[in-house]
Amino acid sequence: MELQLSTPALLFSAITLMMLAFTNRFLAIANLIRGLHKKYLENPEQEIIIEQIHNLKKRLSMIKYMQLCGVLSFLLCVICMFLIFTEAQEAANYVFIGSMLALLVSLGISLIEILISTQALNLEIQDMEELFQKRSSGFWFKKDKNEN
Repeated sequence: MELQLSTPALLFSAITLMMLAFTNRFLAIANLIRGLHKKYLENPEQEIIIEQIHNLKKRLSMIKYMQLCGVLSFLLCVICMFLIFTEAQEAANYVFIGSMLALLVSLGISLIEILISTQALNLEIQDMEELFQKRSSGFWFKKDKNEN
């Protein structure tokens, strides 16, 4: 099968949207880290803040690698298009395969990062549930004694 110039060009829009999503994740995590930093300075012994900081540090590292693989995929697409233009078809095929593999790795890391982010949300939910259970005058998550 002969690779045409339009084939790697199709990946441009997908990679661009993916990079935009990764950048949005990065910005959201940066805001969370800034907010947690303030909370940590106010109460450094609070366990949930420390757990969240570790979680965010891991996610930040993963986003860096997701973006790195996305940029590598983008770069390899451009090189592939150049090779097709110069009629180096066999080299273009290999570079295109490399581009798709970099994209695949980036998406795989993204999937793992999503799973880790849900763990962070579960930490918050667990913390809220513990606070509600400790409330003596609270009415959430408690059954009314007259209902039995």
